[in-house]
Amino acid sequence: MTKTLVSIALWALGGWLLGAWLGAATGWAVFALGLLAMVLASGLQLSRIARWVRNIDDPPPPSIGPWDEVLAPIYRKLKQNRLDLQERSRNFQRALLAAEALPDGALTLAPDKSLLWCNQTAADHLGLDQGQDRGHSILNIIRAPEFARYARQDSWDKPLILHLNRGGQTRTLMLHLAPYGVGQFLMVTRDITQIERLENTRKDFVANVSHEMRTPLTVLSGFVETLLDLPEEAISAEQRRHYLELMAQQAHNMQALVADLLTLSSLETTPNGPGTPVPVPALIRTALTQCQALSKGQHRFEVRVDDTLQVIGQDSELSSALSNLLTNAVRYTPAGGTITVTWERRPDGGARYQVRDTGIGIAPDDIPRLTERFFRVDRGRSRATGGTGLGLAITKHVVLRHQAALDIASTPGAGSAFSIVFPAARVGAAAVRAADPEGHAA
Repeated sequence: MTKTLVSIALWALGGWLLGAWLGAATGWAVFALGLLAMVLASGLQLSRIARWVRNIDDPPPPSIGPWDEVLAPIYRKLKQNRLDLQERSRNFQRALLAAEALPDGALTLAPDKSLLWCNQTAADHLGLDQGQDRGHSILNIIRAPEFARYARQDSWDKPLILHLNRGGQTRTLMLHLAPYGVGQFLMVTRDITQIERLENTRKDFVANVSHEMRTPLTVLSGFVETLLDLPEEAISAEQRRHYLELMAQQAHNMQALVADLLTLSSLETTPNGPGTPVPVPALIRTALTQCQALSKGQHRFEVRVDDTLQVIGQDSELSSALSNLLTNAVRYTPAGGTITVTWERRPDGGARYQVRDTGIGIAPDDIPRLTERFFRVDRGRSRATGGTGLGLAITKHVVLRHQAALDIASTPGAGSAFSIVFPAARVGAAAVRAADPEGHAA
């Protein structure tokens, strides 16, 4: 504005000087021409400003006279606002990426509890399609009466445990609603299916251990009370010895149970190391010696062992697995039966350890449950022979830790075949005969 007034004043002064020299008409003509030039210049400047407004993100045009002082602060403010908007957009995108990376699901709901947004985890948990479900009430999306009652509450101090069946599979979710913003709601979902399964397994495990310990403890307690209550002359030395032998047997059963529990716990919690070459043939022969003693000559053993095959792994774990399969064969094979032990190389370079018996066999429905803790096909027979019900569970863990597979085939009344199949990467050859100086096998 000041520049404009100064320009008008200069043109007026010039017109007055020329008017004093050349006449008033000339002075006014010069003044009029000056004002016209200023109007034309201002129009040109306004035209350039109009073109800039249509592309306002570009810098304003230079040298536009008095408009420079007006447009410069406007442009600086627009530029700062644009930078602030970009930073907020980046922060928003970072927040969305962080929400997508959450291990839990997150949903935002409108005041009427219609879906505004959810991350991919929540979509997976609840089977949502963001394109189709956005704007629809969450009560129509999650059709469960317990969720409807939970969502219609005024406050949510505790989460809701919800069991949803999708695709034939039941998933357990923990949902928690919380108000935020102005009348909006945030819902967090967490998949606790595995946690619930582990908790149920823990409860079953504790119940099974308690049940397994109750029988020997009851026997021990009963005999101890009998020996304490009866006078010495009331029972003979033979009866007393018989009672003590039964007590010792029950104590041994509890020791075996505790030992197997400790082994199973160690397998589940100990990191799996790289392993060392294990002489499997030697482990098999040791297990055979123990099982032949358990058999007491009642069974016929056939053994086919490749002495050149060894496995990379943990010898104590493999010894337990090999022995468990042999022990089970002895326990479940009637007297006079045959137990066949095979350790051989497979065509694919792997190796197979197999124990085949002519025992009572296993029903097809029971085979998938054999590796469950404390599961027994014949509880009475297993207890009578001192089984803990943990042998195959231990074997399964050992097999998994050695990247092997446990195969079970059985026909009721015709026997069973338990096989541990090791991959080729775990199998090596061991020299069992020394080489002579000529390089030939001795």
